Amino acid sequence: MSTDEPRWLDDDEQEAWLALVSTGTRLPAALDRQLQRDAGISHFEYQVLAWLSMSPERTLRMSALANFVDGSLSRLSHTAKRLEKEGWIRRTPDPANGRYTLAVLTDQGWDKVAAATPGHVAEVRRLVFDPLTKAQQKQLRQIGRRISNAIGPDNACPATTND
Repeated sequence: MSTDEPRWLDDDEQEAWLALVSTGTRLPAALDRQLQRDAGISHFEYQVLAWLSMSPERTLRMSALANFVDGSLSRLSHTAKRLEKEGWIRRTPDPANGRYTLAVLTDQGWDKVAAATPGHVAEVRRLVFDPLTKAQQKQLRQIGRRISNAIGPDNACPATTND
């Protein structure tokens, strides 16, 4: 057992931490409410559809998709079953390696994510970008990347530019 005293948060760090925790809890819930209300899907389901829509040939291995949406394979499989039932995705063995399963966005899935995206983007803009100045938006991007990389660079969200 270590006898070293923990590095306690000072008052400013404590306030910043609580603000981050509050945002990390409340933002996904707010985005989920908007998507449920306007598109009849959860934020997690939207993320699955959106990642597939941005992928080459609208296809990803389930393991890669689980990593992108930060969900377990079990959770993703359960969600994929629902999305398949709706006709929005299909799952198929990976022809390159049959041990893997591919998730493929169907044309109906493309239509669903395309219909849901304008409202989702408007809500993201309202909740995240409109309250911030351009300088704060840049800081948010830099801070988000640093925290994400500290958590683990292998799981970091793909970025288009480096800061």
